[in-house]
Amino acid sequence: MTTPKKLYIKTYGCQMNVYDSERMAEAMGGAGYVETDTPDDADMILLNTCHIREKAAEKVYSELGRYKHLKTEKPDLKIGVAGCVAQAEGDEIMRRQPLVDLVVGPQSYHRLPELEAKAGQGAKAIDTDFPTEDKFEHLKSRPKAKRAPAAFLTVQEGCDKFCAFCVVPYTRGAEVSRPASRILDEARELVDRGVREITLLGQNVNAYHGAGPDGGDWSLAKLIWELDRVDGLERIRFTTSHPNDMSDDLIEAHGTCSKLMPYLHLPVQSGSDRILKRMNRSHDAASYLALIDRIRAARPDILISGDFIVGFPEETDQDFQDTMDLIRAVNYGQAFSFKYSTRPGTPAAERDQVAEDVKTDRLAQLQSLIADQQKSIQDSMVAKTVSVLFERAGRFDNQMVGKSEYLHAVHVSDTDAKVGDIRRVRITQSNRNSLNGELAD
Repeated sequence: MTTPKKLYIKTYGCQMNVYDSERMAEAMGGAGYVETDTPDDADMILLNTCHIREKAAEKVYSELGRYKHLKTEKPDLKIGVAGCVAQAEGDEIMRRQPLVDLVVGPQSYHRLPELEAKAGQGAKAIDTDFPTEDKFEHLKSRPKAKRAPAAFLTVQEGCDKFCAFCVVPYTRGAEVSRPASRILDEARELVDRGVREITLLGQNVNAYHGAGPDGGDWSLAKLIWELDRVDGLERIRFTTSHPNDMSDDLIEAHGTCSKLMPYLHLPVQSGSDRILKRMNRSHDAASYLALIDRIRAARPDILISGDFIVGFPEETDQDFQDTMDLIRAVNYGQAFSFKYSTRPGTPAAERDQVAEDVKTDRLAQLQSLIADQQKSIQDSMVAKTVSVLFERAGRFDNQMVGKSEYLHAVHVSDTDAKVGDIRRVRITQSNRNSLNGELAD
């Protein structure tokens, strides 16, 4: 019996990269690989990279440097770079790190087995094209092993917005939506394998307009309503959204679809109209706030999260205060915030940059405000009863950890709940980034 080769995948960045890594593992499973959780005994190391964070490429090169001794000890070891840094850097990766055997962009990872075979013959392999075929259709169906109770499912990729700070249109390409029937089939397969909650993924997920089995284009709301009919699927989420694509039917779904969870990640990036225009965001602060009001009118208890960039080129003190004012007006349950950092090839990279110490100070102020809002909302959950999907065992005996409908992490001790159970939990304590509770049923 042939001993399986071992594959180690390190995943950087967003949930879509997590999903992509799962599919890469499945693709390589057909080539005789099984996953390992350490690079030390791997026959192939694959870095699935993200280009959003500051100095993303340099961090990848640094990580590759750590594997030099492994390559020396095991000359047949294959090392690959996938994802958005691979797409952006291409041949430069192999020039700077000769130990790399293959480079594959996020739209071409269905070709991994043939690239691995080419690398196995002593040749370097690279594929950073934007192929016309559907990569998902070229991947073998998922193995039938049981899955965790919550899973990601990519429905849309790419972006046509061309925000001035963002590399996604260049690394992921134009917006493409998967056909609805294929998404529904994958969702049913996930449910058959134990999944009870699905998060629909896309760089601009609410711009989804996939071909429906009825011959027309389906909106994200239409897709959600069809997923609502899938027996055994209990919870639906989606991320990441753009304010300009929050359609009327999607807002209505938040108020009427019981399986659509009361949590919405809706990035605004800045509260300054001047900066929003310079970002090419195509919305202003007033329209964003009006949109939040409409969403909360449909679902009053919805938890809103967002993204913020501080120190965008030319941002003044007043621009920053406009952002702080918007945050106070919205009252976020959580948010991701970053100092602006240049991305080569994007319009903002060529503009006058804000001093680093100013960016650092502004980020500290913004994160302090967000932390206060998050704590206040979490504190307000104490004594309330929420619905928790239990996902794993906790650190202590008879402790389980799960997510509420509002995406809060909830710890429950002395419980008979099992992984995959959805139980009512009374919240007893608010912590920094989680809640404690006890079974209420």
